[in-house]
Amino acid sequence: MNAYSRTVVLEELPSGSRARIVEIIGRGGWIYRLYQMGLTPGVIVDVVMNIGRGPIIIRVMGVEVAIGRGIARRIIVEPINT
Repeated sequence: MNAYSRTVVLEELPSGSRARIVEIIGRGGWIYRLYQMGLTPGVIVDVVMNIGRGPIIIRVMGVEVAIGRGIARRIIVEPINT
């Protein structure tokens, strides 16, 4: 569980969802790479495709990006009701 009240991990969001990144858990070069792609705390992401297996396709700042499930489990987001 996490310290935030309405947060989940990115992997749990269904296709068509929208969320704000709250935190990215972990260390290392892969976090730097996520930051380079625009995935930083405070950014809004749209889940384009999450079929329950394989990578999750998200849209961030108008660009679609494939995120592996292991990484998606480390991205804490707050769902946005639209």
